[in-house]
Amino acid sequence: MVLSFTGEHTQKVDGKGRMSIPADFRRVLEAGDPEWTTGLSPRMYLLYGDHLKNQLHGYTVDEFNAVVEQINAMPRGSADKKKLSRLIIGQSIKLDVDKDGRTVMPIKQRQKLGLTDGELIFSGLGDHFEIWKAETFSKEVAEDLSGWLEEQEDGYDPLILLDG
Repeated sequence: MVLSFTGEHTQKVDGKGRMSIPADFRRVLEAGDPEWTTGLSPRMYLLYGDHLKNQLHGYTVDEFNAVVEQINAMPRGSADKKKLSRLIIGQSIKLDVDKDGRTVMPIKQRQKLGLTDGELIFSGLGDHFEIWKAETFSKEVAEDLSGWLEEQEDGYDPLILLDG
């Protein structure tokens, strides 16, 4: 069974950057870390590339390595490979999650989100998750989805998008 990141979770980050990873997400991080065993802390990758604007992305070690393999398979010297390498590989950090499910988000990444402490939203997207400042998530994601749903007919099933 493949575990995936699901749900929306509100967490806090303190002035030192300590934040708790949602328990459900920790299980996915453990399953996606080839070096993890019971008693060890799982690792994760945090992407903060300029293309992510007001959010960060969290990946398991396995998923991040799969993305890196795809980038490395691109033609050597290509402009696209260089751009992807800089945005994804160059603008990511590996973090350890401690036995209590916490990790430290460095100040640079907290500043990218526009906070030094406060509430965060962790939003599961299957193969990765997003981290947003709570206020920004409400404005950019929740309002966007609400507006889109209001445009649909009554009884609209978004799963119909999978049929196309």
